[in-house]
Amino acid sequence: MIEYPKYTKILFCTDFSENADYAFEFAFGIAKRDDGLLYILHVIPGNPQEAFVERLMPRGVVEDIHKAMREDVEAKYKEHYVEKIDSAIKFKTITKSGREHEEIIKFAKKEQVDLIVMGTHGGTGIEHVFFGSVAERVLRYSPFPVFIIPSRKRLEHERLG
Repeated sequence: MIEYPKYTKILFCTDFSENADYAFEFAFGIAKRDDGLLYILHVIPGNPQEAFVERLMPRGVVEDIHKAMREDVEAKYKEHYVEKIDSAIKFKTITKSGREHEEIIKFAKKEQVDLIVMGTHGGTGIEHVFFGSVAERVLRYSPFPVFIIPSRKRLEHERLG
């Protein structure tokens, strides 16, 4: 008989979108079933012009902007996920900044996660060609299993039509 793998460290990646919220249901379910630790990670996309802009602005203004961004992310963690967990599982929220797929994989390696769970927007056509997909890049470069959840709307559309 094949033994089902136990996922004790689950990395859930979020951009706080509706698709991410749907993928959270899967990550939460796996963590609860396996009594695992759920990492909830948001990566603030890096801005190549950030260093230039920071040189033009007073230091206090830049610090205020970064503080406001951190507070906004913390509020979103609470609103989207923390209130739903209600001490049912162990979890940690983490915020990084940089290139999304690189930060996700770097964190996964550091923590030696068992599984990465993330949603996809399902972009197609010219949007996908120019912007690509964070989920696709994570899948391509991750040494860990990746569970990619399609958007709920796309899934429902495919099932019905």
